[in-house]
Amino acid sequence: QVQPVESGGGLVQAGGSLRLSCAASGSISRINFMAWYRQAPGKQREAVAGITSNGNTNYADFVKGRFTISRDNAKNTVYLQMNSLEPEDTAVYFCNVLDLVLGTLWGQGTQVTVSS
Repeated sequence: QVQPVESGGGLVQAGGSLRLSCAASGSISRINFMAWYRQAPGKQREAVAGITSNGNTNYADFVKGRFTISRDNAKNTVYLQMNSLEPEDTAVYFCNVLDLVLGTLWGQGTQVTVSS
Protein backbone atom coordinates (compact mmCIF):
# COMPACT_ATOMS: atom_id res chain seq x y z
CA GLN A 1 0.00 0.00 0.00
CA VAL A 2 1.00 3.60 -0.55
CA GLN A 3 -1.65 5.57 1.28
CA PRO A 4 -1.51 5.80 5.07
CA VAL A 5 -4.28 4.01 6.93
CA GLU A 6 -6.01 5.42 10.00
CA SER A 7 -7.75 3.48 12.73
CA GLY A 8 -9.10 3.98 16.23
CA GLY A 9 -12.03 6.26 15.60
CA GLY A 10 -15.40 5.67 17.15
CA LEU A 11 -18.14 6.97 19.39
CA VAL A 12 -17.26 8.26 22.83
CA GLN A 13 -18.98 10.30 25.52
CA ALA A 14 -17.84 13.79 26.38
CA GLY A 15 -14.84 13.63 28.67
CA GLY A 16 -13.75 10.29 27.30
CA SER A 17 -10.66 9.29 25.38
CA LEU A 18 -9.68 7.74 22.08
CA ARG A 19 -6.36 6.84 20.53
CA LEU A 20 -5.97 7.15 16.79
CA SER A 21 -3.31 5.31 14.85
CA CYS A 22 -1.93 5.88 11.39
CA ALA A 23 0.25 3.37 9.61
CA ALA A 24 2.38 4.64 6.76
CA SER A 25 4.03 2.59 4.06
CA GLY A 26 7.43 2.98 2.49
CA SER A 27 10.74 3.86 4.02
CA ILE A 28 10.57 5.81 7.24
CA SER A 29 13.71 7.63 6.18
CA ARG A 30 11.68 9.37 3.48
CA ILE A 31 8.96 10.53 5.86
CA ASN A 32 9.97 13.84 7.34
CA PHE A 33 6.70 14.93 8.89
CA MET A 34 3.48 13.31 10.05
CA ALA A 35 0.37 15.11 11.17
CA TRP A 36 -3.28 14.83 12.03
CA TYR A 37 -5.99 16.97 10.50
CA ARG A 38 -9.71 16.95 11.04
CA GLN A 39 -12.79 18.09 9.18
CA ALA A 40 -16.14 18.61 10.82
CA PRO A 41 -19.37 18.70 8.82
CA GLY A 42 -19.71 21.97 6.97
CA LYS A 43 -16.26 23.17 7.98
CA GLN A 44 -12.85 23.33 6.37
CA ARG A 45 -10.16 20.83 7.13
CA GLU A 46 -7.91 22.06 9.91
CA ALA A 47 -4.60 21.01 11.36
CA VAL A 48 -4.69 19.33 14.76
CA ALA A 49 -1.14 18.26 15.56
CA GLY A 50 2.12 17.46 13.84
CA ILE A 51 5.38 15.73 14.63
CA THR A 52 8.73 15.76 12.87
CA SER A 53 11.18 12.92 12.43
CA ASN A 54 13.11 14.39 15.34
CA GLY A 55 10.11 14.18 17.63
CA ASN A 56 9.32 17.88 17.70
CA THR A 57 5.61 18.47 18.08
CA ASN A 58 3.13 21.25 17.55
CA TYR A 59 -0.55 21.55 18.38
CA ALA A 60 -3.52 23.60 17.46
CA ASP A 61 -4.69 25.84 20.28
CA PHE A 62 -8.02 24.07 20.54
CA VAL A 63 -6.41 20.73 21.47
CA LYS A 64 -3.46 21.97 23.51
CA GLY A 65 -3.32 20.12 26.82
CA ARG A 66 -5.86 17.51 25.74
CA PHE A 67 -4.31 15.75 22.74
CA THR A 68 -0.86 14.21 22.42
CA ILE A 69 0.79 13.23 19.16
CA SER A 70 3.53 10.63 19.14
CA ARG A 71 5.50 8.68 16.60
CA ASP A 72 6.96 5.20 16.46
CA ASN A 73 9.56 5.18 13.71
CA ALA A 74 10.20 1.45 14.08
CA LYS A 75 6.55 0.76 13.24
CA ASN A 76 6.24 3.65 10.82
CA THR A 77 3.19 4.89 12.67
CA VAL A 78 1.87 8.05 14.24
CA TYR A 79 -0.62 8.22 17.09
CA LEU A 80 -3.00 10.78 18.44
CA GLN A 81 -4.04 10.31 22.05
CA MET A 82 -7.20 12.32 22.60
CA ASN A 83 -8.33 12.98 26.15
CA SER A 84 -11.11 15.12 27.58
CA LEU A 85 -12.98 14.91 24.31
CA GLU A 86 -15.70 17.42 23.64
CA PRO A 87 -18.61 17.36 21.20
CA GLU A 88 -16.78 20.04 19.23
CA ASP A 89 -14.08 17.47 18.50
CA THR A 90 -16.51 15.48 16.38
CA ALA A 91 -14.99 15.21 12.92
CA VAL A 92 -13.31 12.95 10.44
CA TYR A 93 -9.67 12.75 11.40
CA PHE A 94 -7.11 12.39 8.63
CA CYS A 95 -3.52 11.31 8.77
CA ASN A 96 -1.12 13.37 6.68
CA VAL A 97 2.31 12.12 5.72
CA LEU A 98 5.02 14.14 4.04
CA ASP A 99 7.04 11.70 1.98
CA LEU A 100 10.13 13.34 0.55
CA VAL A 101 9.80 11.27 -2.63
CA LEU A 102 6.04 10.89 -3.12
CA GLY A 103 5.00 14.18 -1.62
CA THR A 104 1.97 14.72 0.56
CA LEU A 105 -0.07 11.60 1.27
CA TRP A 106 -3.51 11.51 2.89
CA GLY A 107 -5.35 8.72 4.57
CA GLN A 108 -9.05 8.11 3.99
CA GLY A 109 -9.95 9.32 7.45
CA THR A 110 -11.50 7.85 10.57
CA GLN A 111 -14.70 9.14 12.15
CA VAL A 112 -14.62 10.46 15.70
CA THR A 113 -17.97 11.23 17.27
CA VAL A 114 -18.27 12.71 20.75
CA SER A 115 -21.69 12.70 22.34
CA SER A 116 -22.83 15.45 24.67
